[in-house]
Amino acid sequence: MPTSFKQFFVFLFLVFSITAIAQPSRFSTRLYTTSTGDTLRYRQANPDNASGKKYPLIIFLHGSGERGNDNEAQLKWGVMNFVSDQMMLNHPAFIIAPQCPINNGWSNFTRPKNTADSRMNAEPLKPMTLVLALIQDLIKKQQIDTNRIYITGLSMGGFGVYDAIMRNPHLFAAAVPVCGGGDISLAPTIAHLPIWIFHGANDPTVSPAYSVDMLNALTKAGAHPGITFYPGVGHLSWLGAYADPVMIEWLFSQHK
Repeated sequence: MPTSFKQFFVFLFLVFSITAIAQPSRFSTRLYTTSTGDTLRYRQANPDNASGKKYPLIIFLHGSGERGNDNEAQLKWGVMNFVSDQMMLNHPAFIIAPQCPINNGWSNFTRPKNTADSRMNAEPLKPMTLVLALIQDLIKKQQIDTNRIYITGLSMGGFGVYDAIMRNPHLFAAAVPVCGGGDISLAPTIAHLPIWIFHGANDPTVSPAYSVDMLNALTKAGAHPGITFYPGVGHLSWLGAYADPVMIEWLFSQHK
């Protein structure tokens, strides 16, 4: 190849590389503050807006390892799958990824040691209180289709999904808890809600018994939840869950 062509291709590579690096994140940095001064850091991705049209809202709850105050770590796992070029083209939506402060959590369950039995406490933790308040604020200010509000989360966020839907059983159109657990005594309150559960069959961090018990409780209550166990997979079941095109199509097809 002549030197001039080599230089040309090197030039093109550098241009495209710089453009890719310089491309701004689809997630803008946001801060939600209540009238009492409580704050929630979150990231927001928006659809390519069409005037007058309303869009689904996805709430994504991260795991314990992404807690903090950098408003960045919560983008590490899973949520980026919802903002790929193809996803934004096929399923435009508002995507909200809040960040839980360190030493706090999304769910307020009492979990006895060495058992998958959980009981939900009366009041939500402050991060969940702020997430639920943020949803209401977004409904007022954004083009949200209130019949298509979805919630998903992994590990600590999977427990958060159950906390949110059990406290607000008629707010969401569907839920996807990944390697989480909840209060099985409250399964009848969410039996009407489309739910798809994911878990690694060999998860050493969050026992698969949490998902098995919830599946049984929901089925007993008359629900028809989906469940996917990944054989031989440990705690990283979200790698499969959020890359599953069938789950994605299922999620966006749900309406209240």
